[in-house]
Amino acid sequence: QEQLIESGGGLVQAGGSLTLSCAASKRTFRGFIMGWFRQTPGKEREFVAAYRWSDDYAAYADSVRGRFTISGDNAEDTVSLQMHGLNAEDRAVYYCAASRVTYTVPTKPSQYDYWGQGTQVTVSE
Repeated sequence: QEQLIESGGGLVQAGGSLTLSCAASKRTFRGFIMGWFRQTPGKEREFVAAYRWSDDYAAYADSVRGRFTISGDNAEDTVSLQMHGLNAEDRAVYYCAASRVTYTVPTKPSQYDYWGQGTQVTVSE
């Protein structure tokens, strides 16, 4: 089954950094737009960032712009999310996703076709 696999989550102190990685399994998602979302209990899944392979275009939620960087590695066929200046509000399960939507940058979960299982990011004060 085609899937996305996240890694890199964990526990970090406030102000610290983490890098999440998303790898494709059994197919490539190069023709898709890749996104990162996050979710905390009782809340809707929230858009974090999106990346377009064709021109390295990246888009970010206002809450993470300037602190997070999304990028793609063509050789490894992975998409990474570098996170700096983490705070308690960044604590969530982070999900990697792939969307066939290419006419715009998809920011809604319903616009994404493939999802990973998620990786937990915990920020301690």
